[in-house]
Amino acid sequence: MKTQNVSRTVLAAGVGAVLAATALLYVPELLDQGPPPPPGPAERATIAAHAGAQASLPDLAALITDREAWLRAHPDDDASWAELGAAYTERGARLGDVQDYPRAERALRRSLAERPAARGNTAAQLGLGALAGARGDWKSAKEWGEKVRKADPRRWPAYPVLMDAYNGLGDYKAAQKSMESLAGLHAGPMVRTRAAQTYRDRGWREDADAAALDAVALAETAPDKAAALARLGDLAWERGEPDEALARFGAALTRVRDHGPALAGRARALAALGRTDEAQRDWRAALARLPLPEYVLEAGELSESLGLNGDARTLYERLRTGTWADGEVALALLDADHGNAAAAVIRMRAEWARGHRSVRVADALGWALYRAGQPKEALGYATRATEEGLRSALFAYHRGEIERALGDQGPARRHVAEALRINPHFSPLLAPRAEATLAVLGEPSTELPRELRPEPEPEPEPVKGRGTGPGTGTGTAPKPAKTAAEAGAAAQAAAGAAAQAGAPQTAAAPRE
Repeated sequence: MKTQNVSRTVLAAGVGAVLAATALLYVPELLDQGPPPPPGPAERATIAAHAGAQASLPDLAALITDREAWLRAHPDDDASWAELGAAYTERGARLGDVQDYPRAERALRRSLAERPAARGNTAAQLGLGALAGARGDWKSAKEWGEKVRKADPRRWPAYPVLMDAYNGLGDYKAAQKSMESLAGLHAGPMVRTRAAQTYRDRGWREDADAAALDAVALAETAPDKAAALARLGDLAWERGEPDEALARFGAALTRVRDHGPALAGRARALAALGRTDEAQRDWRAALARLPLPEYVLEAGELSESLGLNGDARTLYERLRTGTWADGEVALALLDADHGNAAAAVIRMRAEWARGHRSVRVADALGWALYRAGQPKEALGYATRATEEGLRSALFAYHRGEIERALGDQGPARRHVAEALRINPHFSPLLAPRAEATLAVLGEPSTELPRELRPEPEPEPEPVKGRGTGPGTGTGTAPKPAKTAAEAGAAAQAAAGAAAQAGAPQTAAAPRE
């Protein structure tokens, strides 16, 4: 399973933040007698938006219907056009329905026509930034977000747009700065969910979990509660804890019965626990509710791992022929592992050239190059993907296989083992291959690396002119001279022996 793109919930929260910036506050007409009537669905959606929360999908649909009807009678209302465009974008992001995006663009452009950006229409600009992010156009999203930030640095909905853009471009330091600015201007579950994403990208797992727990505690609407619980499930899954993930995704689904990210997450966890029939059921439900390209690929790989090759081919073909707003990474991984690796390289080089240099793109490009027979070039991208901070089992496995192809056995063993330590169930196809690779690589050698071995003792050097036999001009070096005390003792012993033998009691001075 390719499970690295776990930011869809966060993206939807950011789009909701833009809706908050564009929403008109409905104030029900007060009657002289009795309490005011409870807010209707469209009003509930607006109230949730102003709080920076997600509305329910039925309430969001009611808001869209209400604004469409209003604009037929008041076509010059720029604020309502901006609100309608933001609502279309949020619905498209939360349902995975790209048909809403052209509608959103028409509405937002109409808002700018009625009131240009030069006259302060920041709502439409924010809407266009969120729309660009939903489409995976990170450069445009950054441009729109920066325009609003420069015009009004305290306009908090600009910062979720910028965070998505910077993450997509691979500028993680700028994304963190935007997170800090957002936290200084606004509070609530959306902000804590954003913080969890930032900490996760830095590799700070405990902080990410704590922030996601905060988001659960702060959430007041069922969609917000489900989104925060799904984020907790994602974090547990990435740590290799499928039982914990299953509980968290199940809790999310009690709040929103057909929550797409929670259905997909529960499918992964069930597959890891060997409950594959239930996993397939949840994948079908997830794809019916939120048909994202990465979900289609994961469902196909589960089918392939179970020997259901016909089902896998059907899902792979669905991915190849579908219309996706942001499917380049999933399509490249599909081609690299199940199709034409050279085509995957071309696809990812184009993404890199667009400035889309996230860890996801770096990993996919490196893997495509490796599968296309270019491991030397692949290693640089794989290294970049694994050293940004995010702890990813998939990225570590990819790097290990690339290093193995280059003959770097030690680093290969280390990174493949790391993948299985991070999450031993990271993919129904690749996790078993990682185990097989580790078995082939074997245990690490007990011999020290060459650079750490001690220097050997030097052999005695031959000395010219002091042979050991007749006719030799070379020989070994003489033994070290005795000390004066040793020489004196030897001389006395020799003198004593000579006296006993009748020799003269004299001795030559010791040779220095």
